[in-house]
Amino acid sequence: MASVAFDTLTFARTLRDKVQLSPEQAEGFAVAVPEAVQGDLATKSDLHSLDTGLRNEMQALRTELKNDIQTLRTELKNDMQTLRTEFKSELRESESRLETRLERQRSEIVKWMFGTIGFQTLIILSAVIALVRVVGP
Repeated sequence: MASVAFDTLTFARTLRDKVQLSPEQAEGFAVAVPEAVQGDLATKSDLHSLDTGLRNEMQALRTELKNDIQTLRTELKNDMQTLRTEFKSELRESESRLETRLERQRSEIVKWMFGTIGFQTLIILSAVIALVRVVGP
């Protein structure tokens, strides 16, 4: 328990002389006040222990926070890498589907071109044959 430098004799005399208390009352106050106050006072040792404890707790929290941040960074990097991989895969699939569609469209265009050229050739040949018959022998 902490001890406080308290002059009980001077306190008792002050109570007796200035406040006009009886000597018994003044002595009772002089004994009771230091006992009541001493239970609530902290010593330098108490404050030092509290300070050390708080510093240790803060350091532990800092370490825990740094570890949590590092864990989150690692998880975030892993998640980003997974997303990149998935995105690249989906992009390759989309490119492949697009190339397939373009190839189909090309073949359709080629079919239509040859069909159109063939049809035009037939029309021109028919016109030439018709002209030869009309102009002919």
